[in-house]
Amino acid sequence: MSDLKTGFNQLFLREEELRQAIELMFYAYRDFTAEPDAMLAKWNFGRAHHRVIYFVGRYPDITVSDLLAILKITKQSLSRVLGQLIDQNYVAQRPGLRDRRQRLLTLTDKGQELERLLSENQRQLIAKAYRSAGAAAVEGFRKVMVGMIAEEDRKRFRPVGTPSVAAPSGRPAPTPLVRPVRVP
Repeated sequence: MSDLKTGFNQLFLREEELRQAIELMFYAYRDFTAEPDAMLAKWNFGRAHHRVIYFVGRYPDITVSDLLAILKITKQSLSRVLGQLIDQNYVAQRPGLRDRRQRLLTLTDKGQELERLLSENQRQLIAKAYRSAGAAAVEGFRKVMVGMIAEEDRKRFRPVGTPSVAAPSGRPAPTPLVRPVRVP
């Protein structure tokens, strides 16, 4: 725990503060996934389907390799989930332009609607929390979250409004699908 007390702006964290953060993460994740989980169950889908739908929607024309790098699951696991989503017309795939062996994934109209339904409540939860916390807290939260993810993934997350970074493959990241959010 001594590594937590280093640096220019020393922050002394007590065990209770760390445990409370862990507990908050559990509660937040439970509430963050509750509504999408209930929706997914209606289609006999699970969280793996949600993750694929989300990232294919976020990065249109993402390669299977890049999706595997983001999700950190086996090809076999992705193949099962992706196969269902393709068979049910939520995801479309096509060969790459330069390398025909590549498979580029995009959401179909049906897939875009499912992604919107699954993410709407999550966007509203985050927007409400952000508004309540204020701009400084939002940036602090982003820094905490970036600090918690694996080093190789951190380069994907620059502050909003700065140029996009490379996809896991090293190629430029596809342009994310951005939708305006209206929160009451």
